[in-house]
Amino acid sequence: MRWLPVLYVVVLLLIEPLTPADWPVSFALIAVPLLAAFTQGPVMVAATTMFAVLFEGVLAGTPCCAGRSVGYLWDRHYVASYICTALVGALGTVLAAHRIRRERTLADVRFVAEIAQRVLLRPVPHRIGNLLLESLYLSAAAEARIGGDLYEAVPTTHGVRLLIGDVRGKGLLAVETAAALLGAFREVAHDEPDLAALAGRVEKSMNRRAAQLGGGETDERFVTAVFAEIPTDGQLVRIVNCGHPPPVLMRPGEVSELDRGRSAPPLNLGMLVDEPYRVDVYPFGPGDQLLLYTDGITETRNPSGAFYPLLERLRSWGSMPPHDLLERLHDDLLDYSRDRLQDDTAALAVCMPAEDPAAGHASSAG
Repeated sequence: MRWLPVLYVVVLLLIEPLTPADWPVSFALIAVPLLAAFTQGPVMVAATTMFAVLFEGVLAGTPCCAGRSVGYLWDRHYVASYICTALVGALGTVLAAHRIRRERTLADVRFVAEIAQRVLLRPVPHRIGNLLLESLYLSAAAEARIGGDLYEAVPTTHGVRLLIGDVRGKGLLAVETAAALLGAFREVAHDEPDLAALAGRVEKSMNRRAAQLGGGETDERFVTAVFAEIPTDGQLVRIVNCGHPPPVLMRPGEVSELDRGRSAPPLNLGMLVDEPYRVDVYPFGPGDQLLLYTDGITETRNPSGAFYPLLERLRSWGSMPPHDLLERLHDDLLDYSRDRLQDDTAALAVCMPAEDPAAGHASSAG
């Protein structure tokens, strides 16, 4: 775009010798300042305007360049062209100044949004105890830095507690709901020994928050979520699913969804059913890896409209550490959708290595 005014002038120079003397194309130079206003600053637009006016005069009355007599230079039609070009240049200078102010404002807004995203979705620790962790967040819009998908990993005395969630809707309403949910989870995760009770307390916190806000959108502030807990003293994982895509358990030679068909309603909709949360328990030992994700992954489509085959991809990739797994998933999602994601995406991978890296290092040092 920065070179568009130059290319435009070059095209006019190529056309000029091909046109009759009474068909001057110099009038088309009026558009040059406007083209410059889209990419250049005010000073550059003003300089481009001066160049356009002078060049119009060259094309109008220089015999060696245009084949016209010098008398054409002050013909009333050409004088009108000079004036119009100068006016367009003045307007283009104002437009360029306004555009730069808007670009700076947008850059500031993006910076604030990025900081807010870091506060809302803090990077998870890469290691908690004997567990390796990694997180992934992808925005459907390249300009967006914040959304309603969320994740968290909290080390507690009850074990490592995990959360993945997807807020209904988009925009600031979704961000506000996600912030409320994460704040409640980070507080309750340390206090509540039972995972089902933890989900219930987070649900109550969400209900209170929605009631305080009021309005017609109260009932629409719901979140699908999965709560998981990996105790420090046991080789198992506990799961409470609240209307969310089931986690995937990966171990050598096996990839399976952890779903027993007992999903609870999404958070903030539990009052409609009034059923207790159920905890499903699965083995989780050395060499196993847990993948929690939002439906932005499984609802990603390729150009033909087919959904992303997550389980099929995971089975074909084989075993790899969390960082490599999510990097592979990230690249594959972009490649599958041709860089056109339809929804925000979040994922959290947790692995219990077959051998404790720290222990192995200490053993080799000894």
